[in-house]
Amino acid sequence: MTDVNIHSGAQLASLVNEIGFLPLLYSGINGFSAEELVADDCRYVVFPDGGWDWPLWKWKGSVITDGGCVYGKFFNRKAGFVSKKWWQDFYNYRRSRIGKPAEGSIEEAILQTLQVNGSMITRDLRAECGFTGTGMRGRFDSYVSKLQMGCYIVTEDFVYPKDKHNKEYGWGLSLLATPERLYGLEACRCDRTPEESFARIYEHFKHILPNAADKQLLRLIG
Repeated sequence: MTDVNIHSGAQLASLVNEIGFLPLLYSGINGFSAEELVADDCRYVVFPDGGWDWPLWKWKGSVITDGGCVYGKFFNRKAGFVSKKWWQDFYNYRRSRIGKPAEGSIEEAILQTLQVNGSMITRDLRAECGFTGTGMRGRFDSYVSKLQMGCYIVTEDFVYPKDKHNKEYGWGLSLLATPERLYGLEACRCDRTPEESFARIYEHFKHILPNAADKQLLRLIG
């Protein structure tokens, strides 16, 4: 993939749908991240006045909403994309691998809160679950990351605040949802065993990353 040169969100979505999986930022495998595959003029830049521009960061929402890709912290608790073609197997394996949140656990409470509300930005979900004290943000994020690794929570879109000129600014807020609500139950069903899904995913990773070591692939697959 070293010859890939992405210039737009549409091109990024097309690549994800072609190869199935793509971390957003450096994955531990050289060349296997959206960050490394964008064109030079689409990379992160800081302006003299303190402002910044990062087209890749702004494309994330459209890749999810228009490109038909699933997004979340799927790769060793780091964010990335999965195509709809591979989602059923990925969901099937990860649900088995990570396991269901324990009854009465904080993870279960977070998931149930999201299920009741449909979709929520991270800040509101955190407040609804009572993580409002000093140092609670990082603790809450670790629980949500685990739920994303298990494919219990995905990112539906990104919400940006607007200034007095109605212009969006900032890094954006993740709008979280369950995949069942967002994509439907059929999209989250798989007629293979978790072991069969893992084997398919592993062979696919071997195909798209032939030079990667098994240890690197297994870290990404989870």
